[in-house]
Amino acid sequence: MALPVQTQVKYWSIAIAVSAVALWYLGDVIMPFILGGAIAYFLDPVADRLEAMGLSRVTATAIISFFAILLFVIAFLMVVPTLVSQSVALADAAPALFKRFESFLTDNIPSLMDENSTLRQSLGSLGQAIKERGGELVGTVLSSAMGVINIVILLIVTPVVAFYMLLDWDRMVARIDALLPLDHRPAIRQIASDIDRTLASFIRGQGTVCLVLGTYYAVALMAVGLQFGMVVGFIAGLITFIPYVGAIVGGSLAIGLGLFQFWGDWWHLGAVAGIFMLGQFFEGNILTPKLVGSSVGLHPVWLLFALSVFGSLFGFVGMLVAVPVAASIGVVTRFFIGKYQEGRLYRGLSSQASDDEGDAE
Repeated sequence: MALPVQTQVKYWSIAIAVSAVALWYLGDVIMPFILGGAIAYFLDPVADRLEAMGLSRVTATAIISFFAILLFVIAFLMVVPTLVSQSVALADAAPALFKRFESFLTDNIPSLMDENSTLRQSLGSLGQAIKERGGELVGTVLSSAMGVINIVILLIVTPVVAFYMLLDWDRMVARIDALLPLDHRPAIRQIASDIDRTLASFIRGQGTVCLVLGTYYAVALMAVGLQFGMVVGFIAGLITFIPYVGAIVGGSLAIGLGLFQFWGDWWHLGAVAGIFMLGQFFEGNILTPKLVGSSVGLHPVWLLFALSVFGSLFGFVGMLVAVPVAASIGVVTRFFIGKYQEGRLYRGLSSQASDDEGDAE
């Protein structure tokens, strides 16, 4: 005999509460395991493809790990130092950029930049705040609040966790499937399949889009000679998963920096704008349709809400799990809405009457 609905709700509520408390208190501890699991989930299709080609799971995992470590080392030696130096330089140069912007407004719109105007006072205060706190903020982010020891642990534990989870992924999924409650196994399998399809479309697909666009923006902006081009490309690519926001923020930042650097050189300014226009064209017409698809079902507002809530409650770890949790909640909500629309509460007696009339005819 199945458990009463009230008892089931109680048990599931306790499980959710325990998970939230664990995430709250063990955020920094479980972060390597969350990252390792995400990497294993991202790379599992590659391992499956290699297995289909005749390789064993161990060999496939070893090959993937070798190339992943190789790419990480190359990025760490070639990309990370440049990204860090440009980030610090941008924070240090921000006050001078604000001064130049203030001078530009003073020369062209003198009435707007009167000595006592609100805009001039705001720009001065903002520039001073960035001068005082910008470098400190970047240094804090780069040195990280966890400390050097935790960063080293993160860099060591995460690859190890990813390796073993990728190696045993299929066995773990089979084991979890065997533990599902028998009465609810079909429904849970359907929900899990929908969640996997949503996450695969969004995380794997959109993650690839972010990586491709971030690389394109960084390389293209550096090629046209824009200062801090790598930082701008990294920022634009990082937030590309929110439709239009990545291009708007990155494009505004790049064009704003280009105005100071290339003022009067309209060819270079046009090239900077053209880079983002071309990136948006490829994203909207080639990358996103091919890699993500149109049935993900994650609205940008819902994503922003999830990132804000989980980030404020659980910090950086919360932001890592925000997208999967948002996708899972969306799938579960759609599942129960479908069940609701099939039930008597939604259909009522009118549907029964319509069915009876159809049988009579």
